[in-house]
Amino acid sequence: MLRTWRLWEDHVATLNRLPAGIAWEKPADLSDKTVLKRLSPSAVKAFLKIGELWELRDEDARRVLGGMSNGAFYEWKRKARAPLDQDRLTRISVLTGIFKALNILYSKKLADRWVQLPNENSMFEGETPLTYMMKGGLPAMLRVRQLLDSRRGGQ
Repeated sequence: MLRTWRLWEDHVATLNRLPAGIAWEKPADLSDKTVLKRLSPSAVKAFLKIGELWELRDEDARRVLGGMSNGAFYEWKRKARAPLDQDRLTRISVLTGIFKALNILYSKKLADRWVQLPNENSMFEGETPLTYMMKGGLPAMLRVRQLLDSRRGGQ
C-alpha cells in the first residue's frame, strides 16, 4: 500500500508542475499597461468563445463585462486591438474560472447551459446564475466562482 501511495504521489506531483515562465506565488501586475496589452488578446478570445458556448446575447455579454456601449462592444468583437482595462480583464478571468469549474463538474451540455438555467440554490433565488451575475457584478461573479470551486472540492 505504501508503495502504491508513493507512486501515486509522484504522479500527482508531475501533473502539478508549473509550465515554464509561470509563477503562481506572484499575480500578474494588472497596473502595468504592457501586462494588460499582453493578456488582452487571449482574454478577449476566451470571452468570445465562452459567450458563444453559453449562448450569451450581446446585451448580456456587455453587462457581465461591466457595461459597454453597443458600438464599443461590436468594435471590440470585430477587432479587439486595444488592451482591456483591469476590471474587464478581472471579470473575464473570473468567468473563465467559472467556465472551467462547470466543465469539471458537469457534462459539456449541462456545463454550457448551467448559467442560463433557473437555479434553486438560495443565493440565486430561483433566477439564473447569469441574471445573478449581471445584477451583482463582479462580487456576484466571485460568489458563483466560490460556489463552484467548493462543489469541486476547492481544486
